[in-house]
Amino acid sequence: MSTLRWNGRDVEVTAPSTATLMDVLRDELGDTTPKPGCREGRCGACTVLLDGEPVLSCLVPFGRALDGAVTTLRGAAEDGASVLSEVQAAFARAGAVQCGICTPGMIMATQALLAEFPSATEDQIREGLVNNLCRCTGYQKILDAVAALAQRPERIDG
Repeated sequence: MSTLRWNGRDVEVTAPSTATLMDVLRDELGDTTPKPGCREGRCGACTVLLDGEPVLSCLVPFGRALDGAVTTLRGAAEDGASVLSEVQAAFARAGAVQCGICTPGMIMATQALLAEFPSATEDQIREGLVNNLCRCTGYQKILDAVAALAQRPERIDG
């Protein structure tokens, strides 16, 4: 049995260290927010934060996450579930959520981007989201949501 720091708390997990982080999150912990889009690291739907950095959980061995802190979309909400984070609310306001497959990964990538570049430029936003594919929105509403957050000096997410 191993202990994983997940969304701010320690949880016991029985998975082998070679299992993917996404499978452990979904199958053992019931956190279905990382989406199994391609399972090859090409779509970004499974993006989570590992020590604040975006990683593709379908490619990360669970054992690599044991020394760090994993944050999923479930942990991004302000109270852990019912109050949307600033990034989630911005996506909703901009209409940047459609089918929902890419949304968790986009939001987690956005959180990491804005933690590094709070006043991100359009180029930085595009670069920060380059590993996350969306098949529904055409990206403009997603870019608008992130740009609106980057232009707000009172941003609190990180």
